[in-house]
Amino acid sequence: MRVRELVEGFNLKPIAGEQGLDREVKGGYCGDLLSDVMAKAPVGCIWLTVQGHLNIVAVAVLREMAAIVITGGREPDVETVQKASQEQLPVLTWPHSSFELAGRLYALGVGAAPTP
Repeated sequence: MRVRELVEGFNLKPIAGEQGLDREVKGGYCGDLLSDVMAKAPVGCIWLTVQGHLNIVAVAVLREMAAIVITGGREPDVETVQKASQEQLPVLTWPHSSFELAGRLYALGVGAAPTP
């Protein structure tokens, strides 16, 4: 499955990194504690978080993620949008909770990919 398919299927709003919408989604991860995400998020995952600051881009690039979804109707900082665009990393927004989107993604077959 590609990030683009999730954008279209769930009406996610692309905020940055639209050049990366054809990245393959290999699993999912939910978390807001950056140290936990750095240690456990699988490569190729779509990351659901409420964080919107610049450090999320660094974590996503480090873990080679497919995309970041900022949930709960939150918006990323301007610096975050700029850096994500430079990295061609899709940053998407979702107006509802991470819990709701995670459930929908799981039902669609996006599971928790094993960590390396």
